[in-house]
Amino acid sequence: MNYLAHLYLSGESKKTMVGNFIGDYVKGKRFEKYPEEISQGILLHRKIDTFTDKHIKHKEAKFLFRDDFGLYSGIVIDFFYDHFLAKNWNLFSDESLPAFSKKVHGILIANFMYLPGRVQGFLPFLINNKRLESYATVDGIINSMRIMSNYSSLPPKSQPAKIILENNYGYLEENFTVFMDDIINYVSGNYDIKIKKPG
Repeated sequence: MNYLAHLYLSGESKKTMVGNFIGDYVKGKRFEKYPEEISQGILLHRKIDTFTDKHIKHKEAKFLFRDDFGLYSGIVIDFFYDHFLAKNWNLFSDESLPAFSKKVHGILIANFMYLPGRVQGFLPFLINNKRLESYATVDGIINSMRIMSNYSSLPPKSQPAKIILENNYGYLEENFTVFMDDIINYVSGNYDIKIKKPG
């Protein structure tokens, strides 16, 4: 899962949300130096990633991107799952995506001292460019992939990824819907996290 899904799956705890957001940047046992709830969020991030990697729907979706992205195809799916979550946000939350994003920004700023250096570095860009909200459009999520490829080992093939996404859009959205229901049940059922869905 990418940033938006990890934040959403954190429930109502602000500190858990911080930990879940920074999970990729805290390696090994370094989580132990953080306050308890942030540590729990970091560990939750790892549990979510493990669940995602093992899920049949995530594995099925990766096949579409194997030729272009190889071992990085899972990262592409994580991006596109965030796209479908943002696009269909009203199905998962009574709170609007702009309101949720603004709340998240405030929480991360308030806990800036706990953010790893790399996260502190990109947080202003995430906020100023309304990155979480931009995930709701195909161009927005593709732009986020392009930016990540500039600063990581993700292959710089955002345009081929866009073509594959558009050619398989219905399949991937249905794939996401099944997966998302499963991971919400997993997180809420195993980690005492309350996730409020509409209705």
